[in-house]
Amino acid sequence: MTGTSTAPGIVLAGGGTAGHVNPMLSIASAIRDMRPEARISIIGTAVGLEADLVPAAGFEMDTIDKVPFPRKPNGYMFRFPGLWRRETAKVRGILAQRGADVVVGVGGYAAAPAYYAAHKAGLPVVIHEQNARAGMANKLGARWATYIGTVYEGTGLSSKAPIERVGLPLRAPIAAMAASLEKNRDTAHTSAKIRLGLDPLLPVVLVTGGSLGAQSLNAAVSGASKTLLEFAQVVHLTGKGKIADVRAAVDASAGPGNITGLGSTSDERYHAVEYWERVDLAFAAADLVICRSGAGTVAEITALGVPAVYVPLPIGNGEQRFNARPVVDAGGGLLVDDADFTADWVRANVPALVHDRHALRAMGDAAWSYGIRDAAQTMARHVLDIADARVARRG
Repeated sequence: MTGTSTAPGIVLAGGGTAGHVNPMLSIASAIRDMRPEARISIIGTAVGLEADLVPAAGFEMDTIDKVPFPRKPNGYMFRFPGLWRRETAKVRGILAQRGADVVVGVGGYAAAPAYYAAHKAGLPVVIHEQNARAGMANKLGARWATYIGTVYEGTGLSSKAPIERVGLPLRAPIAAMAASLEKNRDTAHTSAKIRLGLDPLLPVVLVTGGSLGAQSLNAAVSGASKTLLEFAQVVHLTGKGKIADVRAAVDASAGPGNITGLGSTSDERYHAVEYWERVDLAFAAADLVICRSGAGTVAEITALGVPAVYVPLPIGNGEQRFNARPVVDAGGGLLVDDADFTADWVRANVPALVHDRHALRAMGDAAWSYGIRDAAQTMARHVLDIADARVARRG
């Protein structure tokens, strides 16, 4: 397809992880809702999560090979220039074939070649950065960007373009739950408990370390289960392959017969499963969340206004700590080092926190005030305005 259509051609690029793919699809879906005639396609790799999630969401996808930037001197550093030229040439062909009027990137392996190719083709670039510290691809693209939306202030991006905190484009179930909570928080909270088979009159402590789980969180909370079950019910999303250890620890702490699954009513109060598809229900049911502080997790929890204890993953350059810090500073949660988060810490702190309903509600209100719930729509409007301007220029 050439660029002669009056419908705007919008190409999104990025992926690799859910942290990139989900916001990208949320933006694409918001564009489709606002402008059904828009020609939307996505550039990704054949090996990232986008390979499955993009077609499932109903969008067309073109694939390129991963070309990560070299980070240290080795043999790949000498192969990189040729690989870069090959993939950026492929992207320029895709942009021409798709009749692109704007390129929208979210970071990840496919984004950097797309930014460069768009710049060489004279196309406007729009960027969404979901991390508190921007990655290399978005730092490159920021040089040529027309507009940049972020989840956090102070991401380290440098650009002549406007940089605005717009929030994280939410997944559809999270956005729908946010709307329910905004309409009537108490009703949505109670309804979520009932739908999960929980006692609507007892506080809920939700523990999640993401799809792979978090061993230190699992050990600390399950090790303190006897204390927790004296005043609350626990929903524990253990992560793949980690439920057996949690079961053993709960049996050792609280005694056998206290742990069950999730989704059906039972007398047991410790509900453990490896994964739960409707995490929006789990968040809405929670009176307190104990979790890591990945960018997506923090953004979704604050969008729903749930108080949280954030335990950043202790690797890398402290990215997860940067993600949680602004929320904690706003009063929406607590920040605990992984090394300090033990069963003793849980026993010493969580009971008092959950029992103080006024303080917990204030923490939730602060999280809600910090959270943003319309990021996908905001990004879509900017993308469409920029694309429309180019369509008008080309006649």
